[in-house]
Amino acid sequence: MSTDTNTKSPEAAAVPPPGRAPEKRAAQGHKRLLTRRDRITLAVMAGVPTVLHVTLVWVTAFASIALAFTTWDGIGFDAIKWVGLDNFKQLFSDNPQFWPAVEHNIIWFVVLILIPTPMGLFLAVQLDKRIRFSRVYQTAFFLPVVVSLAVTGFVWQLVYNPDTGLINSIIGANKPGHYIDWIGDPHLNLWAVLVAASWRHTGYMMILYLAGLKGVDPSLREASSLDGANEWQTFRNVIFPTLRPTNTVVLVVTIIEALRAFDLVFVFNKGAQGTELLSILITNNIIGESSRIGYGSAIAVVLLVISLAVIIPYLIATFRKERRA
Repeated sequence: MSTDTNTKSPEAAAVPPPGRAPEKRAAQGHKRLLTRRDRITLAVMAGVPTVLHVTLVWVTAFASIALAFTTWDGIGFDAIKWVGLDNFKQLFSDNPQFWPAVEHNIIWFVVLILIPTPMGLFLAVQLDKRIRFSRVYQTAFFLPVVVSLAVTGFVWQLVYNPDTGLINSIIGANKPGHYIDWIGDPHLNLWAVLVAASWRHTGYMMILYLAGLKGVDPSLREASSLDGANEWQTFRNVIFPTLRPTNTVVLVVTIIEALRAFDLVFVFNKGAQGTELLSILITNNIIGESSRIGYGSAIAVVLLVISLAVIIPYLIATFRKERRA
């Protein structure tokens, strides 16, 4: 009898004995998933980037707006003097470089939106057909985007060199008396820089549109082909309308690229003799020999207002259309 009493069947062994065991399991199930060390790690990982972003972006932006209404040479905070709208009055009326710089920024945007953007879309459509060596072509076209703009400027300086440059050598303009100074001529240098900028911007647009084309539903193409539409009709009536979000990104990126253009122009000729840009004026006034930080900040505020005045209405109109749809 004692042996039968002490022996337990497997079913009986699987049943938890009465007592505090279930309470212990319930208590373990209510333990916090994150330890103190995990919370500290997450706080550091989220807090440090947030502090850096607020400090380097928002604080500096509001500080620049505030400094636009002052005069300051950058030496000591006691030298900051409130001048109100004097910087803007002087900028709009007494600066001979301001309006040409605004015009050049507008030309920069128009050229980027009319030439490299359609070219990037064309390349994306061709590469989306899964042709042979498409990866090689993507790498080749996107390589200028990866290369630094300063390096791109040095490369195109060699191309535009009057004596040994590629262009003058091809057209025979590298002989004495027949030189074409692509960088020094005020009637040519802006367009020469825009060719280099378009060369880089084409690869950028190609990647953006290629990503948008990859998200198009293949059934739309099949339905269009079944309806008898050719390739151009399918693209115009079916594929391109679905690229509306991509077009929004492309427009915003192009506006930003046109307004922040600096590196290529600075490498070419430091923004002189027909290549004035707002970014060059800001740099020359803030970190130049004159060190007019308040005046340079006023130009930066004008640049900010121009960018917001173009981007915000377009985004609002785009989002309203998407909500209605």
